[in-house]
Amino acid sequence: MDAYEDFAQVYDLLMDDTPYQQWCDYVTDVLEAHDIRDGLILDLGCGTGSMTELLAARGFDMIGVDLSGQMLDQAVKKKERSGLDILYLQQDMRSFELYGTVRAVICLCDSLNYLLEEEELLETFRLVNNYLDPGGLFLFDFNTVYKYETLIGDCVIAENREECSFIWENGYEPREALNEYDLTFFVREENGLYRKFTETHLQRGYTFPAMRSLIEKAGLVWLDARDADTGGPVTPESGRIQAVAGERGKERRK
Repeated sequence: MDAYEDFAQVYDLLMDDTPYQQWCDYVTDVLEAHDIRDGLILDLGCGTGSMTELLAARGFDMIGVDLSGQMLDQAVKKKERSGLDILYLQQDMRSFELYGTVRAVICLCDSLNYLLEEEELLETFRLVNNYLDPGGLFLFDFNTVYKYETLIGDCVIAENREECSFIWENGYEPREALNEYDLTFFVREENGLYRKFTETHLQRGYTFPAMRSLIEKAGLVWLDARDADTGGPVTPESGRIQAVAGERGKERRK
């Protein structure tokens, strides 16, 4: 789970093609379809706060939780620029604590794939169910085994920009469905020189049936899923899946 140290400084620069606005529209549509138009929302694994900011701008009271202090530093800088009222907490999603319940939890941009054991996912999902309001929603995504095995496994991605260049090497281990990212960055400093740093990230791929089983085992109700790239039904070739689960176990207030 230790990651995003130096990478946090250039994360937004290198992830500028991530469809955050599209994801925000999707999240908002799902929430509104379940009559959630305001109230507290938890962004679990919020990173630099890109989604947190978008949802806060739409009127939700946002809490962002992330393990990386460096990523949260970037999120706080965004909050200072936007003036939005967002609470950020440095916590591990496997053991996060809140002061009360929230109307919804979101966990996007394959944050769950950093949990390498199914028991870690179960712990996280149980906490999500515990901290959801009665009838609350959990919206999340995950990268599939198919994506790591077929689409990005064992490939090298490189990009050269004026501010930063990087080499992104993927190595996939099929027995454990683990994908290792070896990242090498060259970041331009104020003096015009470039600083080199490296990081290694591990993610595990999950299948659609396995993820649904874990959600239900954790006590949540599986509600819906779709292919994140096409917006259509999930298929064996889906690389990223967006899913919706519901709280179960609490009584609604009358």
